[in-house]
Amino acid sequence: MRALRILLILVVILGGLFVALDRLAVGFAEDEAADRLRAAENLSAAPDVSIKGFPFLTQVAGGELDEVEVGIQDYEAATGDGAGKIRIDDLRADMRGVEFSGDFGSVTAADAAGTALITYDELLKTAKPEPTQVAPGVTADVVGLSDGGNGKIKVEVEATVLGTELPEPVYVLSTVSVVDGDTVRVQAGELPRLGGVQLAESRVRAVTDFEQKIGRLPGGVRLDKVEPARNGVEITVRGSNVRLVG
Repeated sequence: MRALRILLILVVILGGLFVALDRLAVGFAEDEAADRLRAAENLSAAPDVSIKGFPFLTQVAGGELDEVEVGIQDYEAATGDGAGKIRIDDLRADMRGVEFSGDFGSVTAADAAGTALITYDELLKTAKPEPTQVAPGVTADVVGLSDGGNGKIKVEVEATVLGTELPEPVYVLSTVSVVDGDTVRVQAGELPRLGGVQLAESRVRAVTDFEQKIGRLPGGVRLDKVEPARNGVEITVRGSNVRLVG
Protein backbone atom coordinates (compact mmCIF):
# COMPACT_ATOMS: atom_id res chain seq x y z
CA MET A 1 0.00 0.00 0.00
CA ARG A 2 2.83 2.40 0.86
CA ALA A 3 4.49 1.77 -2.51
CA LEU A 4 1.17 2.40 -4.28
CA ARG A 5 0.73 5.72 -2.45
CA ILE A 6 4.23 6.80 -3.43
CA LEU A 7 3.52 5.85 -7.03
CA LEU A 8 0.28 7.84 -7.06
CA ILE A 9 2.03 10.87 -5.57
CA LEU A 10 4.74 10.65 -8.25
CA VAL A 11 2.08 10.43 -10.95
CA VAL A 12 0.33 13.52 -9.58
CA ILE A 13 3.60 15.45 -9.35
CA LEU A 14 4.69 14.47 -12.85
CA GLY A 15 1.24 15.27 -14.20
CA GLY A 16 1.37 18.71 -12.60
CA LEU A 17 4.84 19.32 -14.03
CA PHE A 18 3.62 18.29 -17.50
CA VAL A 19 0.63 20.64 -17.29
CA ALA A 20 2.87 23.50 -16.13
CA LEU A 21 5.38 22.81 -18.91
CA ASP A 22 2.57 22.56 -21.48
CA ARG A 23 1.07 25.91 -20.41
CA LEU A 24 4.51 27.55 -20.42
CA ALA A 25 5.13 26.26 -23.93
CA VAL A 26 1.75 27.43 -25.26
CA GLY A 27 2.30 30.89 -23.79
CA PHE A 28 5.67 31.16 -25.51
CA ALA A 29 4.17 29.95 -28.80
CA GLU A 30 1.30 32.47 -28.60
CA ASP A 31 3.74 35.35 -28.03
CA GLU A 32 5.99 34.22 -30.88
CA ALA A 33 3.06 33.81 -33.28
CA ALA A 34 1.71 37.25 -32.31
CA ASP A 35 5.08 38.90 -33.01
CA ARG A 36 5.34 37.14 -36.37
CA LEU A 37 1.83 38.18 -37.35
CA ARG A 38 2.44 41.76 -36.25
CA ALA A 39 5.48 41.98 -38.53
CA ALA A 40 3.79 40.21 -41.45
CA GLU A 41 0.75 42.52 -41.40
CA ASN A 42 2.66 45.66 -40.34
CA LEU A 43 0.38 46.13 -37.33
CA SER A 44 0.85 48.93 -34.81
CA ALA A 45 0.40 46.50 -31.90
CA ALA A 46 0.72 42.77 -31.42
CA PRO A 47 -2.55 40.90 -31.99
CA ASP A 48 -4.15 38.56 -29.49
CA VAL A 49 -3.30 34.93 -30.29
CA SER A 50 -4.91 32.10 -28.35
CA ILE A 51 -4.00 28.47 -29.07
CA LYS A 52 -6.82 26.15 -28.08
CA GLY A 53 -6.76 22.47 -27.16
CA PHE A 54 -4.86 20.45 -24.60
CA PRO A 55 -2.24 19.23 -24.46
CA PHE A 56 -0.37 21.70 -26.67
CA LEU A 57 2.85 19.70 -26.82
CA THR A 58 1.23 16.70 -28.48
CA GLN A 59 -0.22 19.02 -31.13
CA VAL A 60 3.25 20.45 -31.73
CA ALA A 61 4.62 16.95 -32.14
CA GLY A 62 2.01 16.33 -34.84
CA GLY A 63 2.87 19.57 -36.65
CA GLU A 64 -0.70 20.89 -36.62
CA LEU A 65 -2.78 22.88 -34.13
CA ASP A 66 -6.49 22.10 -33.85
CA GLU A 67 -7.69 25.68 -33.34
CA VAL A 68 -6.15 29.13 -33.03
CA GLU A 69 -8.07 32.32 -32.30
CA VAL A 70 -6.63 35.62 -33.55
CA GLY A 71 -7.84 39.08 -32.53
CA ILE A 72 -6.73 42.38 -34.12
CA GLN A 73 -8.17 45.50 -32.50
CA ASP A 74 -7.47 47.98 -35.32
CA TYR A 75 -6.67 46.82 -38.82
CA GLU A 76 -6.18 49.08 -41.81
CA ALA A 77 -7.24 47.52 -45.10
CA ALA A 78 -6.63 49.01 -48.53
CA THR A 79 -9.69 50.52 -50.21
CA GLY A 80 -8.79 49.24 -53.65
CA ASP A 81 -7.67 52.50 -55.23
CA GLY A 82 -4.10 52.01 -54.06
CA ALA A 83 -4.15 55.15 -51.93
CA GLY A 84 -6.89 55.01 -49.31
CA LYS A 85 -7.24 52.95 -46.15
CA ILE A 86 -10.29 51.83 -44.21
CA ARG A 87 -10.11 50.99 -40.50
CA ILE A 88 -11.64 47.71 -39.41
CA ASP A 89 -12.32 47.32 -35.69
CA ASP A 90 -12.15 44.20 -33.54
CA LEU A 91 -11.29 41.68 -36.25
CA ARG A 92 -11.56 38.20 -34.71
CA ALA A 93 -10.92 35.00 -36.61
CA ASP A 94 -11.11 31.35 -35.66
CA MET A 95 -8.46 29.29 -37.49
CA ARG A 96 -8.69 25.51 -37.74
CA GLY A 97 -6.19 22.96 -38.95
CA VAL A 98 -3.21 25.27 -38.45
CA GLU A 99 0.11 24.03 -39.84
CA PHE A 100 3.31 25.81 -38.83
CA SER A 101 7.07 25.70 -39.04
CA GLY A 102 9.16 25.25 -35.92
CA ASP A 103 9.94 28.95 -35.52
CA PHE A 104 6.45 30.09 -36.64
CA GLY A 105 8.04 31.59 -39.74
CA SER A 106 5.20 29.95 -41.67
CA VAL A 107 1.62 29.62 -40.39
CA THR A 108 -1.23 28.37 -42.60
CA ALA A 109 -4.82 27.51 -41.60
CA ALA A 110 -6.95 25.06 -43.54
CA ASP A 111 -10.08 27.07 -42.74
CA ALA A 112 -10.80 30.43 -41.16
CA ALA A 113 -13.97 32.28 -40.18
CA GLY A 114 -14.33 35.52 -38.32
CA THR A 115 -16.16 38.77 -37.64
CA ALA A 116 -15.29 42.47 -37.53
CA LEU A 117 -16.89 45.91 -37.48
CA ILE A 118 -16.67 48.91 -39.80
CA THR A 119 -18.08 51.98 -38.07
CA TYR A 120 -20.61 54.14 -39.92
CA ASP A 121 -18.29 57.14 -39.71
CA GLU A 122 -15.48 55.13 -41.28
CA LEU A 123 -17.69 53.79 -44.05
CA LEU A 124 -18.97 57.28 -44.81
CA LYS A 125 -15.48 58.80 -44.76
CA THR A 126 -14.03 56.34 -47.23
CA ALA A 127 -17.03 56.71 -49.55
CA LYS A 128 -15.90 60.35 -50.10
CA PRO A 129 -19.39 61.90 -50.44
CA GLU A 130 -19.60 65.30 -52.11
CA PRO A 131 -22.46 67.54 -53.29
CA THR A 132 -23.88 66.26 -56.58
CA GLN A 133 -26.29 68.02 -58.90
CA VAL A 134 -29.42 65.93 -59.20
CA ALA A 135 -31.54 68.48 -61.10
CA PRO A 136 -31.15 72.06 -62.31
CA GLY A 137 -30.56 74.13 -59.18
CA VAL A 138 -30.74 71.10 -56.86
CA THR A 139 -27.68 69.47 -55.23
CA ALA A 140 -27.52 66.76 -52.60
CA ASP A 141 -24.97 64.75 -50.65
CA VAL A 142 -24.84 62.07 -47.97
CA VAL A 143 -23.89 63.47 -44.56
CA GLY A 144 -24.57 60.55 -42.24
CA LEU A 145 -25.08 56.80 -41.89
CA SER A 146 -26.75 54.99 -38.99
CA ASP A 147 -28.67 51.86 -38.08
CA GLY A 148 -32.13 51.93 -39.66
CA GLY A 149 -33.42 48.75 -38.01
CA ASN A 150 -34.74 45.61 -39.69
CA GLY A 151 -31.44 44.98 -41.45
CA LYS A 152 -31.30 48.42 -43.10
CA ILE A 153 -28.91 51.36 -43.04
CA LYS A 154 -30.37 54.84 -42.62
CA VAL A 155 -28.73 57.25 -45.06
CA GLU A 156 -28.99 60.95 -44.20
CA VAL A 157 -29.09 63.24 -47.23
CA GLU A 158 -28.85 67.04 -47.21
CA ALA A 159 -30.12 68.98 -50.22
CA THR A 160 -29.76 72.53 -51.48
CA VAL A 161 -32.35 74.08 -53.80
CA LEU A 162 -31.38 77.24 -55.68
CA GLY A 163 -28.63 77.90 -53.17
CA THR A 164 -30.83 77.40 -50.10
CA GLU A 165 -30.28 74.37 -47.89
CA LEU A 166 -33.48 72.51 -47.03
CA PRO A 167 -34.33 72.92 -43.32
CA GLU A 168 -34.53 69.18 -42.67
CA PRO A 169 -32.41 66.35 -44.08
CA VAL A 170 -34.00 63.50 -46.00
CA TYR A 171 -33.57 59.93 -44.74
CA VAL A 172 -33.35 56.88 -46.97
CA LEU A 173 -33.45 53.23 -45.85
CA SER A 174 -30.85 51.22 -47.74
CA THR A 175 -29.75 47.62 -47.98
CA VAL A 176 -26.13 46.60 -47.52
CA SER A 177 -24.55 43.57 -49.19
CA VAL A 178 -21.26 41.98 -50.21
CA VAL A 179 -20.20 41.99 -53.86
CA ASP A 180 -17.43 39.76 -55.28
CA GLY A 181 -16.07 38.94 -51.83
CA ASP A 182 -14.28 42.29 -51.44
CA THR A 183 -16.84 45.10 -51.74
CA VAL A 184 -19.55 46.51 -49.45
CA ARG A 185 -22.52 47.87 -51.43
CA VAL A 186 -25.07 50.32 -50.00
CA GLN A 187 -28.22 50.63 -52.13
CA ALA A 188 -31.34 52.70 -51.41
CA GLY A 189 -34.80 51.17 -51.40
CA GLU A 190 -37.56 53.74 -51.89
CA LEU A 191 -36.03 56.90 -53.31
CA PRO A 192 -36.71 60.26 -51.65
CA ARG A 193 -38.15 63.49 -53.02
CA LEU A 194 -35.84 66.46 -52.69
CA GLY A 195 -37.51 69.83 -52.40
CA GLY A 196 -40.86 68.13 -53.02
CA VAL A 197 -39.75 67.05 -56.50
CA GLN A 198 -39.60 63.48 -57.79
CA LEU A 199 -36.22 63.29 -59.52
CA ALA A 200 -34.79 60.88 -62.05
CA GLU A 201 -33.79 57.63 -60.32
CA SER A 202 -30.29 57.53 -61.80
CA ARG A 203 -29.51 61.02 -60.49
CA VAL A 204 -30.74 60.25 -56.97
CA ARG A 205 -28.87 56.96 -56.84
CA ALA A 206 -25.69 58.78 -57.83
CA VAL A 207 -25.96 60.30 -54.34
CA THR A 208 -27.57 57.62 -52.17
CA ASP A 209 -25.90 54.48 -53.54
CA PHE A 210 -22.21 53.70 -53.20
CA GLU A 211 -19.73 50.86 -52.98
CA GLN A 212 -16.65 50.54 -50.81
CA LYS A 213 -13.98 48.05 -51.81
CA ILE A 214 -12.02 46.44 -49.01
CA GLY A 215 -8.64 45.18 -50.16
CA ARG A 216 -6.31 42.64 -48.66
CA LEU A 217 -7.40 41.24 -45.31
CA PRO A 218 -5.11 39.14 -43.06
CA GLY A 219 -4.18 35.88 -44.72
CA GLY A 220 -6.31 36.66 -47.74
CA VAL A 221 -9.69 36.01 -46.06
CA ARG A 222 -12.62 37.51 -47.96
CA LEU A 223 -15.90 39.16 -47.09
CA ASP A 224 -18.75 36.69 -46.75
CA LYS A 225 -21.62 38.65 -45.23
CA VAL A 226 -22.41 42.14 -43.94
CA GLU A 227 -25.20 43.28 -41.62
CA PRO A 228 -26.12 46.69 -40.14
CA ALA A 229 -25.62 47.02 -36.38
CA ARG A 230 -25.92 49.79 -33.81
CA ASN A 231 -22.39 51.21 -34.24
CA GLY A 232 -21.61 50.17 -37.79
CA VAL A 233 -21.77 47.30 -40.23
CA GLU A 234 -20.74 43.89 -38.92
CA ILE A 235 -18.83 41.86 -41.47
CA THR A 236 -18.25 38.12 -41.61
CA VAL A 237 -15.07 36.86 -43.26
CA ARG A 238 -14.12 33.38 -44.46
CA GLY A 239 -11.20 31.73 -46.15
CA SER A 240 -9.40 28.47 -46.82
CA ASN A 241 -5.65 27.77 -46.97
CA VAL A 242 -5.20 31.07 -45.14
CA ARG A 243 -1.51 31.97 -44.94
CA LEU A 244 -1.04 34.21 -41.93
CA VAL A 245 2.75 34.22 -41.89
CA GLY A 246 5.35 33.30 -44.51
